[in-house]
Amino acid sequence: MKYKALALDLDGTLTDNNKKLPERNKEAIFKAIEKGVSVILASGRPLFGITPIAKELDLSTRGGYILAYNGGQIIDCKTGECLYEKVLPRDCMEDVCKFARENGVYALTYEDTTVVCESDEDPYVIKEAKCNYTTVKKVESLIDFVDYPVAKFLVVGEHTKLLPVQKAILEKYEGKVDAFFSEEYFLEVVPANVAKDESLKILLEKIGLETDELIACGDGMNDIPMLKIAGLSVVMENGYDEVKKYADVIAPSNEECGVAQIIEDYIL
Repeated sequence: MKYKALALDLDGTLTDNNKKLPERNKEAIFKAIEKGVSVILASGRPLFGITPIAKELDLSTRGGYILAYNGGQIIDCKTGECLYEKVLPRDCMEDVCKFARENGVYALTYEDTTVVCESDEDPYVIKEAKCNYTTVKKVESLIDFVDYPVAKFLVVGEHTKLLPVQKAILEKYEGKVDAFFSEEYFLEVVPANVAKDESLKILLEKIGLETDELIACGDGMNDIPMLKIAGLSVVMENGYDEVKKYADVIAPSNEECGVAQIIEDYIL
């Protein structure tokens, strides 16, 4: 069998527009696992935002992996073991909050199973909470509240207001922190060298596979790194035009169960 690992982005790829897992995708993934394929849920979401999908796919029993925070954390679903983790430096978190405030946008992060932010009414903050099937905990000062390790901050708002935040972060923390867009309104802030490609390389080495044995499916800007390294790069029809430049195959949209189609065509 040529392809032995399957990395799947969630939003806009594996799930439909209502953030639900279509039955056809689920059944195709079950069949791929039965054939010995390692299934990897690779998302910018926090761990608790990916866990419901992993449960639907019964990965704790069938086996599989979660790649959370764009690669900041890798979990073996069967054992519950954290295989890899990288967190943001404290001084960076303070500046992210400062730069966001100066540009009229909101920084947020996560605690347990909630989104934590200084606003619970901002539409972009609410959008992130809905993506993760959770609610927003409003705090007076985000940086004062966050006294624990954090794998990712997200700065949300209009794209033009996020650009100077990205510039400020990259200039001050060059080589230490990365800041990139997963959506035009979501600026991901993670430790340097945290991306879906780097974490997939780490995971594949641990499970004894090569990148040319990997199928990667995505639709967003943060999927480009893993598309670049995969043996077969798949972009959904609903994906960004910029992302489609990196596709070996354009699959049907997330609403048309494009993931199932790829599994049927290239694995089953």
